[in-house]
Amino acid sequence: MKSKNNNKAGLFVKAVGVAAIAVLSFSVNAAEKVYRLKLAETWAAGTPILGDASKNMAKLAEEMSNGRLQIQIDSANKHKAPFGVFDMVRSGQYDLGHSTSYYWKGKVPNTLFFSSMPFGMMTTEQYAWFYRGDGMKLMQEVYAPFNLLSFPGGNSDIQMGGWFKKEINSLDDLQGLKMRIPGFAGEIFARVGASPVNIAPGEMAMALERGTIDALEWVGPAFDLRMGFQKIAPYYYTAWHEPGSETQFLVNKQKWESLPQDLRVILETAFRVAAFDMYVQAIDANAVAWEAMLKDNPDIKVRDLPKPVMDAMRKANDELLAEMTQKDELAKRIVESQAEYLKKVRAWTDISVKAYLETSEAK
Repeated sequence: MKSKNNNKAGLFVKAVGVAAIAVLSFSVNAAEKVYRLKLAETWAAGTPILGDASKNMAKLAEEMSNGRLQIQIDSANKHKAPFGVFDMVRSGQYDLGHSTSYYWKGKVPNTLFFSSMPFGMMTTEQYAWFYRGDGMKLMQEVYAPFNLLSFPGGNSDIQMGGWFKKEINSLDDLQGLKMRIPGFAGEIFARVGASPVNIAPGEMAMALERGTIDALEWVGPAFDLRMGFQKIAPYYYTAWHEPGSETQFLVNKQKWESLPQDLRVILETAFRVAAFDMYVQAIDANAVAWEAMLKDNPDIKVRDLPKPVMDAMRKANDELLAEMTQKDELAKRIVESQAEYLKKVRAWTDISVKAYLETSEAK
């Protein structure tokens, strides 16, 4: 027969065990709290590559967090504001955004430096500036006053100069030419006599076909093929304005600070992996699409802009940069940082990538 003391001891052990299980259960449940975020993207539903980046990021974040991060993605078809992503994330209407930094130059001129600058760094050079130079620090400094953080969101690589209905033989051909071209490149076109406009991606083909615009730049074959630009404008001009076109993941700063540290790391890692995946996907998709585009449209005329046009645009680029840096101390620091980094990294690019392409191709 068990003593009363033994019974009490057993009850005590049992009680302690139940309490321990309860504490353990509470800890596990707390650790498994699910954070649900909403992301608005500039792109229409089904946009290839650009739209894939957000989906890949959300999937990675969910898997790496064991389901604790759940991200709902709303395309422009749903929120109806492709150029409203900045304000929607800033206000907290959305927690995250996927767009392109130069779209906000009308609100915050210094944002345009973090997409791609004419005559500037190529994709690999720009990523090195972001992550090994001052790029990330300067970008956060620009976005901080607006309750936002910005992270590289995937690069579509070097962008083509655009589709033109008529051949460009001189600066005279640019006078009054209506072209869809955003960012700093649009300002350069305006400086040399063209009339740049910004049109949402879903409206571009119709505007070109109806003559609302005479030319447009979008991205490259992988993006352009499904739009059908090659059926409307036969002249396809080579790159100069976006040598490494970076998208962005925007984050509401208050929401970011509300996340546990481990989920911040997971989310930032998902950004970086999805960005890399987009870059690789773009290179492959452009190669495949260009082959298909030429097969169905053998009369596409690939052209370089004439040297006098390029010289005039480079001069306009230098003048505009000088004007911006004279007015704004932060712009001056960004431009100087990019110029210094480009000088350093391009010296290596010249004797590696450029030299390889020049010497290895069959003449």
